[in-house]
Amino acid sequence: MAGSSETAVTEPPAPTAHVTETFPIEGMTCASCVNRVQRALSRVEGVAEATVNLASEQATVRYAPDQTSLDDLAAAVADAGYEARPSRPAAPLEFDITGMTCASCAHRVERAIVKVEAVQAVAVHLATESATVHGSAALETIVGAVEAAGYGATERSAETPAEAVSQPERKEAYAQSQRRLFIAAAVLSAPVLVLSMFMLRFPGSALLELVLTTIVVFVCGWQFFATAGRLARHLTANMDTLIALGSAASYGYSVYALAVAIPEHGLLAAHPQLYFETAAIIVTLILLGRWLEARAKGRAGAAIKALMSLQAATARLLRDGGVVTVPVESVSVGDVVLVRPGEKVPVDGMVVNGESSVDEAMLTGESLPATKHVGDDVTGATLNQYGALEVQATRVGADTALAQIVRLVEQAQGSKAPIERLADRVSAIFVPVVLAIAALTFVAWLFLGPGDGGITRPLLTAVTVLVIACPCALGLATPTAIMVGTGRGAEQGILIKDAASLEQAHALSAIILDKTGTVTEGRPQVTDVVPLNGHSAHDMLSLAAAAESRSEHPLAAAVVTHAREQGLAMPAPAAFVTTPGQGVEADVEASQVLVGNARLLASRGIATDTVEPTAGDLEANGRTVALVAIDGKSAGAIGIADTVKPTSAAAIDELRRLGLEIYLLTGDNRRTAEAIGRDVGLPSEHIRAEVLPEDKAAEVAKLRAAGHVVGMVGDGINDAPALAAADVGFAIGTGTDVAMETAAITLMRGDLRSVPSAIRLSRRTMRTIKQNLFWAFGYNTAMIPIAALGLLAALGGPMLAAGAMAFSSVSVVTNSLRLRRAKLA
Repeated sequence: MAGSSETAVTEPPAPTAHVTETFPIEGMTCASCVNRVQRALSRVEGVAEATVNLASEQATVRYAPDQTSLDDLAAAVADAGYEARPSRPAAPLEFDITGMTCASCAHRVERAIVKVEAVQAVAVHLATESATVHGSAALETIVGAVEAAGYGATERSAETPAEAVSQPERKEAYAQSQRRLFIAAAVLSAPVLVLSMFMLRFPGSALLELVLTTIVVFVCGWQFFATAGRLARHLTANMDTLIALGSAASYGYSVYALAVAIPEHGLLAAHPQLYFETAAIIVTLILLGRWLEARAKGRAGAAIKALMSLQAATARLLRDGGVVTVPVESVSVGDVVLVRPGEKVPVDGMVVNGESSVDEAMLTGESLPATKHVGDDVTGATLNQYGALEVQATRVGADTALAQIVRLVEQAQGSKAPIERLADRVSAIFVPVVLAIAALTFVAWLFLGPGDGGITRPLLTAVTVLVIACPCALGLATPTAIMVGTGRGAEQGILIKDAASLEQAHALSAIILDKTGTVTEGRPQVTDVVPLNGHSAHDMLSLAAAAESRSEHPLAAAVVTHAREQGLAMPAPAAFVTTPGQGVEADVEASQVLVGNARLLASRGIATDTVEPTAGDLEANGRTVALVAIDGKSAGAIGIADTVKPTSAAAIDELRRLGLEIYLLTGDNRRTAEAIGRDVGLPSEHIRAEVLPEDKAAEVAKLRAAGHVVGMVGDGINDAPALAAADVGFAIGTGTDVAMETAAITLMRGDLRSVPSAIRLSRRTMRTIKQNLFWAFGYNTAMIPIAALGLLAALGGPMLAAGAMAFSSVSVVTNSLRLRRAKLA
């Protein structure tokens, strides 16, 4: 258009959306493997972060799906010389899905199915290699969508039961395979060791040693050579390389010596100095270490297995007036299930009929059962005790509390703590350095060592250096402790989001406690109704409750509940306005009603001098006071009390004994706050009163600026910013989802005593990690030079080295397992 100007506006690029996927990695044996896989994944375009955990044998990758794919990530892992092969937990469902190997596969299948027209909802379960699809889409269309995504799908029938192996079972299978290999190696190595130690000679004895050792090294120990060969093709090395080189060197020298002696002495009479027993015992002892380590790592992940086993397999679905037993995965949101006495609640839901007590100890650690009535929420996997309940499903499948807990624990166990960085840096160069030291040792002993300059002593000393080095201990020192520590926490109802939070909690110096729902029960009740200026208690309460009826504040709910219990009428309010941190105002019939604190009334120019004495008396007794004004004049005061939890004082005393400074944060006025403080043993200078919701995070920042490492404990939406601002946020599990999503640690019990328990767990875990790292670094720092100097030759040389190396890694895992018995109370 003439006379007009147009300006081109360029939209800023939308931020790249990232997804996080976790998948197992096979072939890793030491910390250098972890670094190699992590570097390979990090170099893939679109990868924002990659974390690889040796103890759980998993990689967690955050990446942009529009820039890379799981196939690219798997290819990067393969290029590094390793393999991704996730687990497949089992359970019956309507479709069998084939080809899924990790959580990202399940996500891809789910995305493919959900795009199909007429599909209303879909749940894909990697655990069972299956999918449940809701909607009217044709079976062939769903199967086609899955196949187009690169997977297979077949309709589930009674003749095709699901057969899948869970990750714990896979780890157990691996441990058993190492056990069988060790037993075979030990049986075959024993004659070789006896012939060598006692120098038993008979015709063909050397050939017998050759045959037995060949089987031990290249059959029982083939995994070491296979891994070493695969890595060599990528010009890298790991602990298997050291083992393969060490055993091959001893074996190769012995074969050479035997080959040289046979022409002179004959095939059966040749008996040169052989070291077949060295090669055989190296492999045997390493297999023993692998078996013990695999067993210990399986026990380290026992918490996940225990959590997964809590899930009910079936549900009694109420349908068409009857009861139908179905797989729990077939239950949909809105379905009503029958839970008989002694049965597990199959899904999260709400009681719609019946009354009972429910044992929630398996999820929260709380020993006392909770009474459930109509309208109460129940959690899947908890145990119904004496009464039948009809429960309407509100969350099923991956959305249940149990599934979320399992995911949270898996996430924590797969994460890395900052303290692990040093071990990562060392392990990145460990194997090349050991190879260099072994080569230098061989050369030094060959040209500078005592004796006739023969190859035997230099070779055995170099082999000892190769075999005694233990990068495994470095790689396992931190993650095994994290796995066991987070698992122990889950058993006690303490859910830790990641390893960094677990580490940070041990350094806390100050704790801020939000009052409502944390120190107190969070269920305020009206205790006093004091009318003034000619108003009756009933009239004042009726108008105040009507004004509060549209507020969601807990204090407003207490006023409304009390009025309802008194049988008072509550007319519908008009012109309702709420002022955060002050109160509400509304028109109720012909009156203008204000309910709130003195600041609200003062802002409207309403005098409070007549009500202040009454309010002061109530506040001195720990009441929160709601002032009521009607038509511009003070009409009275309502006293509201929130009962202090019976365990709060003991919890605060425990925190004090742990050396922490404790602060109470509340929106109440100072007199009420100090009364609560006296009940729980807090001095007035540690009480922050009249704090607006938006100022809670600022209080956290003040303590951090003063040099404190701050923990914040809360349960409400208003606490979420402060939980995020703290060094460690603790969410009381009975609170809101927002608080729990923001917090680093969720306390399922809703008991303040879980806070000191979590801090004790953090301190003990960190102590265990430091012990492990001290041992791992100390072992390698001391033993490698000792081996290079030849000081182990008289004690067995390479054989002693193999035993020491196996003991080193097993000891680290065993030390971490001690956390399973840690007392947190």
